[in-house]
Amino acid sequence: MKKLLLSLTLLCASLAYGQRDPKMDAFIDDLMSKMTLDEKLGQLNLASGGVPGVVGAAVGQDEAIRKGYLSATGGMDPAATQKAQEIAVKESRLGIPLLIGLDVIHGYKTIFPIPLAISCSWNPELIRKSARIAAEEASAFGINWFYSPMVDIARDARWGRIAEGSGEDPWWGSEIAKAMVKGYQGDDLSAPNTVMACVKHYALYGASEAGRDYNTVDMSRVAMYNYYLPPYKAAAEAGAGSFMSSFNVVDGIPATGNRWLLTDVLRDQWKFDGFVVSDAGSVGEMTAHGMGDLQQVAALALKAGLDMDMGANAFIWTLKKSLDEGKVTRQEIDQACRRILEAKYKLGLFDNPYQYTDPERQKKALSPEYLQTARELAGESIVLLKNDRQILPLQKTGKIAVIGPMGNTRGELFGTWVMLREEAPARSIFEAVKEVVGDRAEVVYAQGSNLTEEPMLLAQTGKNTTPTETLIEQALETAKDADVIVATVGEPSGWSGEARSRSDIGLPECQKALLKALHDTGKPVVVAIMSGRPLTLSWENERFDAILEAWHGGTMAGYALADVLFGDRVPSGKLTATFPQSVGQLPLYYNSLNTGRPYRADFWATTKYLDITNDPVYPFGYGLSYTTFDYSDIQLDRAVASGGSGTINATVKVTNTGTRTGDEIVQLYIGDPVASISRPVRELKNFRRITLKPGETQGVTFRITTADLKFYNSELEHVWEPGEFNVCIGPNSRDVKTAKINWTK
Repeated sequence: MKKLLLSLTLLCASLAYGQRDPKMDAFIDDLMSKMTLDEKLGQLNLASGGVPGVVGAAVGQDEAIRKGYLSATGGMDPAATQKAQEIAVKESRLGIPLLIGLDVIHGYKTIFPIPLAISCSWNPELIRKSARIAAEEASAFGINWFYSPMVDIARDARWGRIAEGSGEDPWWGSEIAKAMVKGYQGDDLSAPNTVMACVKHYALYGASEAGRDYNTVDMSRVAMYNYYLPPYKAAAEAGAGSFMSSFNVVDGIPATGNRWLLTDVLRDQWKFDGFVVSDAGSVGEMTAHGMGDLQQVAALALKAGLDMDMGANAFIWTLKKSLDEGKVTRQEIDQACRRILEAKYKLGLFDNPYQYTDPERQKKALSPEYLQTARELAGESIVLLKNDRQILPLQKTGKIAVIGPMGNTRGELFGTWVMLREEAPARSIFEAVKEVVGDRAEVVYAQGSNLTEEPMLLAQTGKNTTPTETLIEQALETAKDADVIVATVGEPSGWSGEARSRSDIGLPECQKALLKALHDTGKPVVVAIMSGRPLTLSWENERFDAILEAWHGGTMAGYALADVLFGDRVPSGKLTATFPQSVGQLPLYYNSLNTGRPYRADFWATTKYLDITNDPVYPFGYGLSYTTFDYSDIQLDRAVASGGSGTINATVKVTNTGTRTGDEIVQLYIGDPVASISRPVRELKNFRRITLKPGETQGVTFRITTADLKFYNSELEHVWEPGEFNVCIGPNSRDVKTAKINWTK
């Protein structure tokens, strides 16, 4: 009778989250009826490597799988993955297959640009395609679960993991989250070429204080709902199969044990029906947060709604004792177990546990088709920051000097989280430039400087062998007869990503010394920057006429930059994170609130600095082209609308006033100057990509509805309020045309 009541309780609870699959429910009911408590706890356990001690016995991973003590494991080695799956299916008592997970952040074998870079492409279809390719490749090698996408909003470029997300805007971040989930999971999660997405890091991880990884997060719930939670919600609505809890606290309680976050919001409000896994070790780390010993924090996490413990072995070590002591219930354990078994069922693992290993499909990895997509996306991600005197595009003639520590390296262009990269298809910038120009121009190279001479950063890059002064002398000798210099500077891959926070996000002084020496030659210099974050580029912006932000572009980074340098691709990328003048401005973001004393240069008592202006070097949405575009004033089909079903069409005419065909990203922002709570100056609501030939004009119309006016008020209700609104359209968040509209009830 108790079993029947439990099954009915679980079924009723799950029905609340959406349409159930009766066949799946019957299968899992039957399977769980055969499982011991230890086997159920095993389904809540993910090993991130060997298992030193499980259920009190020192056993290795293979034996833990045989005993049913592991539900999932990592997938770095395809042969080991296949062996682990075979042990689970053939040698464990019930033959329950494993989830095989991996941090596939921006590609598996074919590496795409870092996520921050691809967000600058403003091309959701190409972003979705990159995710689809990653799933196609990885699934052939045994992977069925990605710890991705990372959808954390980040406003502080000191944080190394800004490289892994989509920047600072919640609307665009939400669109990318949906594209990534759809790309990974496809239309049929049980197909052998799809993988289950794991949305991370839930939640607010990108708002860590001082930009230090794993640090404290503290904000109002109004800020959470309006700026930080939307991408997670979008991913849940797109059907993501799993979520990963974050390391930080939320309202003083670690996310991994936060019931309001994991149950009240994620499941009850958003109707998410997948499972939640902890970030690596974060269950155990709640002890350091002051939440109790391992047994206490494991019980807290389970009761909060966490289903799987990654790496801490806290669930499998302590939950049986907590059950005996009445600190957790059998129903809570069963619910977590059921959610994980449902994920395996939806992936088709019970029908064919080996479908994710396919030697024939493995041969397609790094295929020309995939590499071409990577080259296209890397090219669209590059942002032209400055092009005074029209130095760019370069001609494929004369003598071209590629100078700088980022110019003849392949590996440093891949970016963070590329554990299975293969360098063979890649080319350094120097190699790619030589290949692209062929015998039409002479291309020479010199290192020019070390990456850094700062002692703490040297720990990430290795010991220098030649002083920068000597390298600069060699570079000047190499470039003395050059017609143009391409200065390749920036950050190596190891300076961004997890645990890669920086307090100074400018170029190291030795690289600046090289740039100064190159500038003093009087030759045309193109500064090409490879980085995993926005950098402080005030000094460079003041001195150089041509600057490109090329990011860490992945396998085809060298080729993509060469394409842009010579105009084979006209740059169209737009920034999705603000570039500050100084690290002292951080956090800095475009969609800030009005203050009681807005910035005024002519008045002393306003919200400003004494030593710099409030302005960024480059604002959100900014990016130039090799042509120029002119925007007309905004034309409205009406200035007043009423009711929830009303619409207003806002149109601008965009004209290509230059000499080359180019793409423009036309951006729509809306400001709400009078509301029940203070609202941002403006917020991105939509965009259009258009292609214009020289002299061509195209009208771009945005259909505005009350959905574009909604926000979370002080009661956390998602509402729109009648009143006046500013409609802003332009090439970036700063340089916009504005029209006023009025919306009545």
